[in-house]
Amino acid sequence: MNIEARKEQRRKTSGNDRTKPASGPVRGAASAPKPKPPVTKTADSDVSSWTFLSNHTHVLVCLAADPESTLRDVAARVGITERAVQRIVAELEAAGALVRERDGRRNRYQLDLSLPLRHPLEQHCRIGDVLDLVLRAAA
Repeated sequence: MNIEARKEQRRKTSGNDRTKPASGPVRGAASAPKPKPPVTKTADSDVSSWTFLSNHTHVLVCLAADPESTLRDVAARVGITERAVQRIVAELEAAGALVRERDGRRNRYQLDLSLPLRHPLEQHCRIGDVLDLVLRAAA
C-alpha cells in the first residue's frame, strides 16, 4: 500500500474529508515557538535569580550561624543541591576558611574568621567582617 492509499484510508476511518483541516500537529511540520509571557517586576515577587553574595558566602553564613548544621540543611537554606554544598565545603576547607571536625557520625565546622577575602578588591576585609555584617543584620 502506497502513502496516498494510507492517507485515503485514514481519512475514511476517521471521518475526516478534504474540506476539514487536520486536527493536531502535522508530522514533520515545524511548530511556531510559543511566545513567552512578559516579565513583570513586582515588589513581592523574585523576578531575578542573582544575589549580591555567592553560594560560598551563603554556606559560610549558614555554618557560622549553626556549626553543627548538616549539609542537607545548609543546602535547603541556600537553595542549592546537597552535592553543591559538599563541593563548596571542600573548596572552603582547601582554602583554609573552615575546618571540618568529626563528632561521632556528624561534622562540626569551625571557621577561620581572620582569613582575608580572596578577590583583590575585597582583600582588605576578613571573612569575619562579612559574616558579622550579615549575621548581625539577621539577628
